Amino acid sequence: MSHTQALCRFLAELNVAQLPEEVLARTEDLYLDWLASALASKGAHPIPLFERYAQKMGPGSGPAQVIVNGGSSSAYFAALVNAASSHLVEQDDLHNSSVLHPATVVFPAALAAAQDLGKSGSDLLLASVAGYEAGIRIGEFMGRSHYRIFHTTATVGTLAAAVAVGKLLDFNEEQFINLLGSAGTQAAGLWEFLRDAADSKQLHTAKAAADGLLAAYLTADGLTGARNILEGDQGLAAGMSTDAEPARLSADLGSRWALLETSFKFHASCRHTHPAADALLDLMQREGLHAEQIAHVETRVHQGAIDVLGRVTVPASVHQAKFSMGTVLGLIAVHGKAGLTEFHELALTDPAVAALRDKVSMTLDPEVDGAYPQRWLGRVTVTTLEGRTLHGAIDEPKGDPGNTLSRAELADKFQRLTQFSNARTPAQANALIDKVWDLRNAVSMADWL
Repeated sequence: MSHTQALCRFLAELNVAQLPEEVLARTEDLYLDWLASALASKGAHPIPLFERYAQKMGPGSGPAQVIVNGGSSSAYFAALVNAASSHLVEQDDLHNSSVLHPATVVFPAALAAAQDLGKSGSDLLLASVAGYEAGIRIGEFMGRSHYRIFHTTATVGTLAAAVAVGKLLDFNEEQFINLLGSAGTQAAGLWEFLRDAADSKQLHTAKAAADGLLAAYLTADGLTGARNILEGDQGLAAGMSTDAEPARLSADLGSRWALLETSFKFHASCRHTHPAADALLDLMQREGLHAEQIAHVETRVHQGAIDVLGRVTVPASVHQAKFSMGTVLGLIAVHGKAGLTEFHELALTDPAVAALRDKVSMTLDPEVDGAYPQRWLGRVTVTTLEGRTLHGAIDEPKGDPGNTLSRAELADKFQRLTQFSNARTPAQANALIDKVWDLRNAVSMADWL
Protein backbone atom coordinates (compact mmCIF):
# COMPACT_ATOMS: atom_id res chain seq x y z
CA MET A 1 0.00 0.00 0.00
CA SER A 2 1.35 3.45 -0.93
CA HIS A 3 1.42 6.29 1.54
CA THR A 4 -1.33 7.99 -0.47
CA GLN A 5 -3.52 4.88 -0.22
CA ALA A 6 -2.94 4.68 3.52
CA LEU A 7 -4.00 8.30 3.91
CA CYS A 8 -7.12 7.76 1.82
CA ARG A 9 -8.09 4.67 3.80
CA PHE A 10 -7.73 6.60 7.04
CA LEU A 11 -9.89 9.42 5.70
CA ALA A 12 -12.59 7.03 4.50
CA GLU A 13 -12.76 5.20 7.85
CA LEU A 14 -12.56 8.27 10.10
CA ASN A 15 -15.67 8.84 12.23
CA VAL A 16 -16.73 11.17 15.04
CA ALA A 17 -16.40 8.45 17.69
CA GLN A 18 -12.66 8.33 16.99
CA LEU A 19 -12.15 12.01 17.73
CA PRO A 20 -10.89 12.84 21.23
CA GLU A 21 -12.74 15.56 23.11
CA GLU A 22 -9.73 17.87 22.84
CA VAL A 23 -9.83 17.54 19.03
CA LEU A 24 -13.53 18.41 18.85
CA ALA A 25 -13.12 21.37 21.19
CA ARG A 26 -10.05 22.61 19.35
CA THR A 27 -11.88 22.39 16.01
CA GLU A 28 -14.64 24.58 17.42
CA ASP A 29 -12.00 27.06 18.60
CA LEU A 30 -10.35 27.07 15.17
CA TYR A 31 -13.75 27.57 13.54
CA LEU A 32 -14.45 30.59 15.76
CA ASP A 33 -11.05 32.05 14.91
CA TRP A 34 -11.70 31.54 11.19
CA LEU A 35 -15.15 33.12 11.41
CA ALA A 36 -13.66 36.20 13.08
CA SER A 37 -11.13 36.58 10.26
CA ALA A 38 -13.85 36.31 7.63
CA LEU A 39 -16.07 38.91 9.33
CA ALA A 40 -13.15 41.30 9.90
CA SER A 41 -12.71 41.83 6.15
CA LYS A 42 -16.23 43.13 5.56
CA GLY A 43 -16.12 45.93 2.98
CA ALA A 44 -12.33 45.85 2.63
CA HIS A 45 -10.57 45.67 -0.74
CA PRO A 46 -10.47 43.33 -2.60
CA ILE A 47 -13.30 41.31 -1.02
CA PRO A 48 -16.14 43.27 -2.72
CA LEU A 49 -14.62 42.22 -6.07
CA PHE A 50 -15.16 38.58 -5.15
CA GLU A 51 -18.67 39.35 -3.94
CA ARG A 52 -19.54 41.05 -7.22
CA TYR A 53 -18.06 38.21 -9.24
CA ALA A 54 -20.16 35.70 -7.32
CA GLN A 55 -23.27 37.79 -7.88
CA LYS A 56 -22.56 38.08 -11.60
CA MET A 57 -21.60 34.48 -12.30
CA GLY A 58 -23.57 32.56 -9.73
CA PRO A 59 -27.17 32.51 -8.53
CA GLY A 60 -28.41 35.56 -6.68
CA SER A 61 -29.24 33.33 -3.74
CA GLY A 62 -28.69 29.73 -2.76
CA PRO A 63 -28.27 27.24 0.07
CA ALA A 64 -24.82 28.46 1.20
CA GLN A 65 -24.25 31.67 3.13
CA VAL A 66 -21.79 34.41 2.20
CA ILE A 67 -20.39 35.55 5.52
CA VAL A 68 -19.26 39.10 4.79
CA ASN A 69 -22.52 40.36 3.31
CA GLY A 70 -25.16 38.11 4.84
CA GLY A 71 -26.30 36.94 1.43
CA SER A 72 -26.26 33.48 -0.09
CA SER A 73 -25.22 31.68 -3.24
CA SER A 74 -24.34 28.25 -4.53
CA ALA A 75 -21.89 26.25 -2.44
CA TYR A 76 -19.14 26.93 -5.00
CA PHE A 77 -19.42 30.72 -4.92
CA ALA A 78 -20.01 30.91 -1.17
CA ALA A 79 -16.81 28.92 -0.63
CA LEU A 80 -14.99 31.23 -3.06
CA VAL A 81 -16.00 34.47 -1.28
CA ASN A 82 -15.69 33.12 2.25
CA ALA A 83 -12.18 31.81 1.59
CA ALA A 84 -11.06 35.11 0.11
CA SER A 85 -12.49 37.10 3.01
CA SER A 86 -10.96 34.95 5.75
CA HIS A 87 -7.40 35.37 4.46
CA LEU A 88 -7.29 39.16 4.10
CA VAL A 89 -6.61 40.54 7.58
CA GLU A 90 -3.79 38.04 8.32
CA GLN A 91 -5.42 36.76 11.51
CA ASP A 92 -6.24 33.20 10.41
CA ASP A 93 -4.47 30.17 11.84
CA LEU A 94 -1.22 28.51 10.76
CA HIS A 95 0.25 25.05 11.19
CA ASN A 96 4.00 25.38 11.71
CA SER A 97 5.64 22.31 10.18
CA SER A 98 3.44 22.29 7.07
CA VAL A 99 3.48 26.11 6.75
CA LEU A 100 -0.21 25.82 5.89
CA HIS A 101 -3.13 28.06 6.85
CA PRO A 102 -5.75 25.28 7.12
CA ALA A 103 -8.79 27.22 8.33
CA THR A 104 -9.04 29.63 5.42
CA VAL A 105 -9.41 26.80 2.89
CA VAL A 106 -10.98 23.97 4.91
CA PHE A 107 -13.81 25.79 6.69
CA PRO A 108 -15.18 27.78 3.69
CA ALA A 109 -15.46 24.61 1.59
CA ALA A 110 -16.80 22.51 4.46
CA LEU A 111 -19.40 25.08 5.58
CA ALA A 112 -20.67 25.69 2.05
CA ALA A 113 -20.99 21.97 1.33
CA ALA A 114 -22.55 21.25 4.74
CA GLN A 115 -25.21 23.86 4.09
CA ASP A 116 -25.79 22.61 0.56
CA LEU A 117 -26.05 18.97 1.67
CA GLY A 118 -28.10 19.59 4.82
CA LYS A 119 -25.41 18.31 7.17
CA SER A 120 -25.14 18.82 10.94
CA GLY A 121 -22.57 20.62 13.05
CA SER A 122 -21.06 17.29 14.02
CA ASP A 123 -20.70 16.39 10.35
CA LEU A 124 -18.97 19.71 9.72
CA LEU A 125 -16.50 19.15 12.56
CA LEU A 126 -15.60 15.65 11.34
CA ALA A 127 -15.10 16.90 7.78
CA SER A 128 -12.95 19.77 9.01
CA VAL A 129 -10.74 17.44 11.05
CA ALA A 130 -10.28 15.29 7.93
CA GLY A 131 -9.31 18.37 5.91
CA TYR A 132 -6.81 19.51 8.54
CA GLU A 133 -5.22 16.08 9.01
CA ALA A 134 -4.82 15.51 5.26
CA GLY A 135 -3.75 19.06 4.42
CA ILE A 136 -1.14 19.26 7.15
CA ARG A 137 0.41 15.92 6.19
CA ILE A 138 0.47 16.82 2.49
CA GLY A 139 2.09 20.15 3.34
CA GLU A 140 4.75 18.40 5.40
CA PHE A 141 5.27 15.89 2.58
CA MET A 142 5.91 18.69 0.07
CA GLY A 143 8.84 20.00 2.13
CA ARG A 144 10.58 23.33 2.56
CA SER A 145 11.57 23.66 -1.10
CA HIS A 146 7.92 23.86 -2.16
CA TYR A 147 7.22 26.90 0.02
CA ARG A 148 10.05 28.95 -1.46
CA ILE A 149 8.15 29.38 -4.75
CA PHE A 150 4.63 28.15 -4.06
CA HIS A 151 2.09 29.47 -1.57
CA THR A 152 1.32 26.21 0.24
CA THR A 153 -2.11 27.38 1.35
CA ALA A 154 -3.03 27.80 -2.31
CA THR A 155 -1.56 24.52 -3.56
CA VAL A 156 -1.99 22.08 -0.70
CA GLY A 157 -5.05 24.02 0.40
CA THR A 158 -6.91 22.80 -2.69
CA LEU A 159 -6.46 19.21 -1.53
CA ALA A 160 -7.31 20.00 2.10
CA ALA A 161 -10.57 21.67 1.05
CA ALA A 162 -11.39 18.77 -1.27
CA VAL A 163 -10.89 16.22 1.50
CA ALA A 164 -13.22 18.10 3.85
CA VAL A 165 -15.99 18.12 1.25
CA GLY A 166 -15.28 14.51 0.32
CA LYS A 167 -15.83 13.54 3.93
CA LEU A 168 -19.21 15.32 3.93
CA LEU A 169 -20.04 13.29 0.83
CA ASP A 170 -19.07 10.12 2.71
CA PHE A 171 -16.39 9.07 0.22
CA ASN A 172 -14.82 5.64 0.33
CA GLU A 173 -11.10 4.97 -0.12
CA GLU A 174 -11.34 4.75 -3.90
CA GLN A 175 -13.22 8.04 -4.15
CA PHE A 176 -10.65 9.80 -1.97
CA ILE A 177 -7.89 8.59 -4.29
CA ASN A 178 -9.71 10.03 -7.29
CA LEU A 179 -10.53 13.18 -5.34
CA LEU A 180 -6.88 13.89 -4.55
CA GLY A 181 -6.08 13.42 -8.23
CA SER A 182 -8.64 15.96 -9.37
CA ALA A 183 -7.78 18.44 -6.61
CA GLY A 184 -4.04 18.06 -7.01
CA THR A 185 -4.05 18.71 -10.73
CA GLN A 186 -5.67 22.11 -10.05
CA ALA A 187 -3.25 23.12 -7.27
CA ALA A 188 -1.55 26.48 -7.94
CA GLY A 189 -0.38 29.68 -6.30
CA LEU A 190 2.91 31.60 -6.55
CA TRP A 191 4.61 34.01 -4.13
CA GLU A 192 5.60 36.50 -6.84
CA PHE A 193 2.61 38.71 -5.99
CA LEU A 194 4.37 39.98 -2.86
CA ARG A 195 6.77 42.06 -4.94
CA ASP A 196 3.90 44.11 -6.37
CA ALA A 197 1.52 44.40 -3.40
CA ALA A 198 -0.94 42.50 -5.60
CA ASP A 199 -4.23 40.98 -4.41
CA SER A 200 -3.36 37.40 -5.38
CA LYS A 201 -3.26 36.00 -1.85
CA GLN A 202 -7.04 36.24 -1.56
CA LEU A 203 -7.45 34.73 -5.03
CA HIS A 204 -5.27 31.83 -3.88
CA THR A 205 -7.49 30.85 -0.99
CA ALA A 206 -10.70 31.57 -2.89
CA LYS A 207 -9.70 29.22 -5.68
CA ALA A 208 -8.32 26.58 -3.32
CA ALA A 209 -11.60 26.28 -1.41
CA ALA A 210 -13.82 26.50 -4.48
CA ASP A 211 -11.71 24.15 -6.60
CA GLY A 212 -11.53 21.64 -3.75
CA LEU A 213 -15.32 21.67 -3.61
CA LEU A 214 -15.48 21.38 -7.39
CA ALA A 215 -13.23 18.31 -7.33
CA ALA A 216 -15.33 16.65 -4.62
CA TYR A 217 -18.69 17.21 -6.29
CA LEU A 218 -17.38 15.96 -9.64
CA THR A 219 -15.81 12.92 -7.99
CA ALA A 220 -19.16 12.13 -6.36
CA ASP A 221 -20.67 12.13 -9.84
CA GLY A 222 -18.05 9.75 -11.22
CA LEU A 223 -15.10 11.88 -12.37
CA THR A 224 -11.80 10.05 -12.04
CA GLY A 225 -8.45 11.59 -11.17
CA ALA A 226 -4.79 10.60 -11.22
CA ARG A 227 -4.27 7.74 -8.77
CA ASN A 228 -0.83 8.84 -7.65
CA ILE A 229 -1.05 12.63 -7.86
CA LEU A 230 1.16 13.16 -4.82
CA GLU A 231 3.96 10.61 -5.20
CA GLY A 232 3.89 9.92 -8.95
CA ASP A 233 6.66 10.60 -11.45
CA GLN A 234 4.66 13.48 -12.90
CA GLY A 235 2.74 14.36 -9.77
CA LEU A 236 2.71 17.22 -7.33
CA ALA A 237 6.00 16.53 -5.60
CA ALA A 238 7.83 15.86 -8.86
CA GLY A 239 6.81 19.25 -10.21
CA MET A 240 6.78 21.37 -7.07
CA SER A 241 9.35 20.00 -4.62
CA THR A 242 12.93 18.79 -4.35
CA ASP A 243 12.76 17.45 -0.80
CA ALA A 244 9.42 15.63 -0.59
CA GLU A 245 9.10 12.91 2.07
CA PRO A 246 6.31 10.45 1.17
CA ALA A 247 6.33 8.80 4.60
CA ARG A 248 4.93 12.00 6.09
CA LEU A 249 1.63 11.35 4.30
CA SER A 250 0.80 8.36 6.45
CA ALA A 251 2.84 8.87 9.61
CA ASP A 252 0.95 8.37 12.88
CA LEU A 253 -2.51 8.47 11.36
CA GLY A 254 -5.09 8.23 14.12
CA SER A 255 -2.58 8.70 16.93
CA ARG A 256 -1.08 12.08 16.11
CA TRP A 257 -3.82 14.67 15.71
CA ALA A 258 -2.00 17.34 13.70
CA LEU A 259 -4.93 19.73 14.06
CA LEU A 260 -3.98 20.19 17.73
CA GLU A 261 -0.61 21.60 16.64
CA THR A 262 -2.19 24.53 14.78
CA SER A 263 -1.28 28.02 16.00
CA PHE A 264 -3.57 31.01 16.42
CA LYS A 265 -2.35 34.39 15.23
CA PHE A 266 -1.94 37.10 17.83
CA HIS A 267 -0.46 39.87 15.66
CA ALA A 268 -2.29 40.89 12.46
CA SER A 269 0.67 40.13 10.21
CA CYS A 270 2.47 37.38 8.34
CA ARG A 271 3.29 34.60 10.80
CA HIS A 272 6.99 34.81 9.88
CA THR A 273 7.13 38.17 11.69
CA HIS A 274 5.61 36.92 14.95
CA PRO A 275 8.64 35.28 16.60
CA ALA A 276 10.79 38.39 16.17
CA ALA A 277 7.90 40.65 17.20
CA ASP A 278 7.39 38.71 20.44
CA ALA A 279 11.13 38.62 21.14
CA LEU A 280 11.44 42.39 20.65
CA LEU A 281 8.38 43.13 22.76
CA ASP A 282 9.68 40.92 25.56
CA LEU A 283 13.13 42.55 25.42
CA MET A 284 11.75 46.10 25.48
CA GLN A 285 9.49 45.35 28.43
CA ARG A 286 12.30 43.61 30.31
CA GLU A 287 14.80 46.42 29.73
CA GLY A 288 12.37 49.33 29.97
CA LEU A 289 13.49 50.28 26.46
CA HIS A 290 11.74 52.86 24.26
CA ALA A 291 11.69 53.03 20.47
CA GLU A 292 13.64 56.29 20.31
CA GLN A 293 16.55 54.60 22.14
CA ILE A 294 16.99 51.96 19.42
CA ALA A 295 19.76 52.34 16.83
CA HIS A 296 19.35 48.97 15.12
CA VAL A 297 17.38 45.73 15.39
CA GLU A 298 18.86 42.58 13.89
CA THR A 299 16.34 39.77 13.56
CA ARG A 300 17.91 36.33 13.30
CA VAL A 301 15.53 34.26 11.24
CA HIS A 302 14.97 31.09 9.20
CA GLN A 303 15.34 31.04 5.42
CA GLY A 304 11.58 30.87 4.85
CA ALA A 305 11.19 34.27 6.52
CA ILE A 306 13.82 35.77 4.23
CA ASP A 307 12.20 34.19 1.17
CA VAL A 308 8.79 35.70 1.98
CA LEU A 309 9.54 38.89 3.90
CA GLY A 310 12.67 39.82 1.97
CA ARG A 311 10.51 40.83 -0.99
CA VAL A 312 9.09 43.81 0.91
CA THR A 313 11.25 46.80 1.82
CA VAL A 314 9.01 49.89 1.76
CA PRO A 315 5.40 48.63 1.75
CA ALA A 316 2.95 50.21 -0.68
CA SER A 317 -0.26 48.95 0.94
CA VAL A 318 -1.55 47.91 4.36
CA HIS A 319 -1.58 44.28 3.31
CA GLN A 320 2.00 44.46 2.04
CA ALA A 321 3.00 46.13 5.33
CA LYS A 322 2.02 42.92 7.06
CA PHE A 323 4.84 41.22 5.15
CA SER A 324 7.41 43.85 6.12
CA MET A 325 9.51 42.78 9.11
CA GLY A 326 10.57 46.37 9.67
CA THR A 327 7.02 47.70 9.70
CA VAL A 328 5.77 45.03 12.07
CA LEU A 329 8.65 45.63 14.48
CA GLY A 330 8.14 49.38 14.08
CA LEU A 331 4.54 49.03 15.27
CA ILE A 332 5.64 46.79 18.14
CA ALA A 333 8.44 49.14 19.23
CA VAL A 334 6.51 52.41 18.90
CA HIS A 335 2.98 51.35 19.81
CA GLY A 336 3.42 48.06 21.67
CA LYS A 337 1.12 46.13 19.37
CA ALA A 338 0.57 45.20 15.74
CA GLY A 339 -3.18 44.71 15.48
CA LEU A 340 -5.67 45.60 12.77
CA THR A 341 -6.15 49.16 14.00
CA GLU A 342 -2.41 49.81 14.16
CA PHE A 343 -1.88 48.53 10.64
CA HIS A 344 -4.72 50.52 9.13
CA GLU A 345 -4.09 53.76 10.98
CA LEU A 346 -0.33 53.82 11.52
CA ALA A 347 1.67 51.35 9.46
CA LEU A 348 1.98 53.55 6.37
CA THR A 349 1.64 57.00 7.92
CA ASP A 350 3.47 57.15 11.25
CA PRO A 351 6.98 58.59 10.75
CA ALA A 352 8.18 56.94 13.96
CA VAL A 353 7.18 53.53 12.62
CA ALA A 354 8.93 54.25 9.31
CA ALA A 355 12.07 55.38 11.14
CA LEU A 356 12.20 52.16 13.16
CA ARG A 357 11.40 50.11 10.04
CA ASP A 358 14.57 51.35 8.38
CA LYS A 359 16.63 50.20 11.37
CA VAL A 360 15.59 46.55 11.06
CA SER A 361 17.55 43.85 9.27
CA MET A 362 17.14 40.09 8.82
CA THR A 363 20.03 37.64 9.17
CA LEU A 364 19.90 33.90 8.55
CA ASP A 365 20.56 32.12 11.83
CA PRO A 366 21.62 28.42 11.77
CA GLU A 367 19.88 27.60 15.05
CA VAL A 368 16.62 29.24 14.01
CA ASP A 369 16.77 27.77 10.50
CA GLY A 370 17.55 24.30 11.83
CA ALA A 371 14.50 24.34 14.10
CA TYR A 372 12.17 25.53 11.30
CA PRO A 373 9.49 24.62 10.32
CA GLN A 374 8.71 22.44 13.35
CA ARG A 375 9.56 25.35 15.68
CA TRP A 376 9.49 29.06 14.87
CA LEU A 377 12.10 30.66 17.15
CA GLY A 378 12.31 34.39 17.80
CA ARG A 379 15.79 35.90 18.13
CA VAL A 380 16.63 39.62 18.05
CA THR A 381 19.70 41.69 18.84
CA VAL A 382 19.08 45.35 19.63
CA THR A 383 21.80 47.98 19.54
CA THR A 384 20.92 51.14 21.44
CA LEU A 385 22.03 54.69 20.73
CA GLU A 386 24.07 54.47 23.92
CA GLY A 387 26.01 51.57 22.43
CA ARG A 388 24.46 48.78 24.49
CA THR A 389 23.83 45.39 22.84
CA LEU A 390 20.71 43.59 24.07
CA HIS A 391 19.41 40.15 23.15
CA GLY A 392 15.84 38.87 23.02
CA ALA A 393 14.69 35.27 22.60
CA ILE A 394 11.29 33.60 22.36
CA ASP A 395 10.93 29.87 21.73
CA GLU A 396 7.13 29.74 21.45
CA PRO A 397 5.45 32.83 20.00
CA LYS A 398 2.05 33.80 21.39
CA GLY A 399 -0.57 31.57 19.81
CA ASP A 400 1.63 28.48 19.37
CA PRO A 401 0.28 25.26 20.92
CA GLY A 402 2.60 25.62 23.92
CA ASN A 403 1.62 29.28 24.34
CA THR A 404 -1.87 29.15 22.94
CA LEU A 405 -4.86 31.46 23.19
CA SER A 406 -7.43 30.52 25.82
CA ARG A 407 -11.13 30.55 25.02
CA ALA A 408 -11.39 33.89 26.81
CA GLU A 409 -8.60 35.28 24.59
CA LEU A 410 -10.23 33.85 21.48
CA ALA A 411 -13.52 35.47 22.46
CA ASP A 412 -11.72 38.78 22.97
CA LYS A 413 -10.08 38.43 19.57
CA PHE A 414 -13.47 37.67 18.00
CA GLN A 415 -14.93 40.83 19.54
CA ARG A 416 -11.98 42.95 18.36
CA LEU A 417 -12.11 41.65 14.80
CA THR A 418 -15.88 41.95 14.38
CA GLN A 419 -15.90 45.44 15.88
CA PHE A 420 -13.04 46.48 13.60
CA SER A 421 -15.27 45.93 10.54
CA ASN A 422 -18.58 46.68 12.28
CA ALA A 423 -19.70 43.25 11.16
CA ARG A 424 -21.40 42.45 14.48
CA THR A 425 -22.38 44.34 17.62
CA PRO A 426 -20.78 43.11 20.86
CA ALA A 427 -24.03 41.38 21.83
CA GLN A 428 -24.35 39.71 18.43
CA ALA A 429 -20.72 38.64 18.62
CA ASN A 430 -21.24 37.05 22.03
CA ALA A 431 -24.25 35.14 20.76
CA LEU A 432 -22.23 33.86 17.81
CA ILE A 433 -19.36 32.82 20.08
CA ASP A 434 -21.75 30.74 22.19
CA LYS A 435 -23.18 29.21 19.04
CA VAL A 436 -19.75 28.16 17.77
CA TRP A 437 -18.83 26.51 21.05
CA ASP A 438 -21.99 24.44 20.76
CA LEU A 439 -21.35 23.61 17.11
CA ARG A 440 -21.27 19.84 17.65
CA ASN A 441 -24.92 19.94 18.73
CA ALA A 442 -26.21 21.92 15.75
CA VAL A 443 -28.81 19.76 14.02
CA SER A 444 -28.40 21.53 10.70
CA MET A 445 -25.89 24.02 9.28
CA ALA A 446 -28.54 25.49 6.97
CA ASP A 447 -29.02 29.20 7.73
CA TRP A 448 -26.58 28.73 10.61
CA LEU A 449 -25.49 32.37 10.52
